[in-house]
Amino acid sequence: MAQVEIQDNESFDSLLKRFNRRVQHSGVLSELRRREHYEKPSINRKRKEAAKRRKSARASRSRR
Repeated sequence: MAQVEIQDNESFDSLLKRFNRRVQHSGVLSELRRREHYEKPSINRKRKEAAKRRKSARASRSRR
């Protein structure tokens, strides 16, 4: 759970911005969206393999 503590003379807007950044960084929302519906194990494997391919392609492009 993401938590932020209010600092002296901090506006609500800046506090909310810090909280949103912390939530994005922790990956809470992406995890929630991923778990929203059941994903079959075969689909899960395919998604992970595609992510590996994208990551390796990105790495090979950066090596050039």
